[in-house]
Amino acid sequence: FVANVSHEIKTPITAIKGFVETLKDGAAEKPEDAERFLSIIQKHVERLEAIVEDLLSLSRIEKEAERKEILLETHGIREILAGAAQVCDVKASAKDLGLEIACPVTLRARINPRLLEQALVNLLDNAIKYSEPGQTVTLEGSEQKEEVLIRVRDKGCGIERRHLDRLFERFYRVDQARSRKLGGTGLGLAIVKHIMQAHHGRVSVESKLGSGSTFTLHLPKGERQA
Repeated sequence: FVANVSHEIKTPITAIKGFVETLKDGAAEKPEDAERFLSIIQKHVERLEAIVEDLLSLSRIEKEAERKEILLETHGIREILAGAAQVCDVKASAKDLGLEIACPVTLRARINPRLLEQALVNLLDNAIKYSEPGQTVTLEGSEQKEEVLIRVRDKGCGIERRHLDRLFERFYRVDQARSRKLGGTGLGLAIVKHIMQAHHGRVSVESKLGSGSTFTLHLPKGERQA
């Protein structure tokens, strides 16, 4: 894990260092070059910031779960779905994507609202990144005998079966170059997994290359969540 973190951080630092040296060697005196190089430096700084924020978030969730400090309360699910959709609305609109919610107002579960919304935002963010303009991403809430299910369904590029078992590993990427280009840190799905473990639940995925993906959050009902 330390080796992976070091690699992820070293890449933007190396780029930043290189472009700073180029600017010091005279590129700063050429306005067009200076602006382009500073934009690249800013992009890598933002990437570093995102990695650090996700690492801190993952560490905090693990620590709070270990100390049993994550409080669960009975809460309406549709409200959480609406909150996550609102957070992602600007990104979706910029890409001409629709966000739809299909969830009974009466659906409730024992959750930590802040963490569950974070998990959904992470899943929505991925769905938006890998969907084509004009498509729709759907958030669905339903219940079975022993579980409350929340699904984030997209019609994007999909994922090959060989990757599915490793998707929730830290820093695992299906397409490293594309993920970095789209701003992914490689930690978003690992955070979702740990949030669901804190809820005594789990996350699963179904996907087919070229046909989209469905990520499902499984929240236990009743005694299993005690």
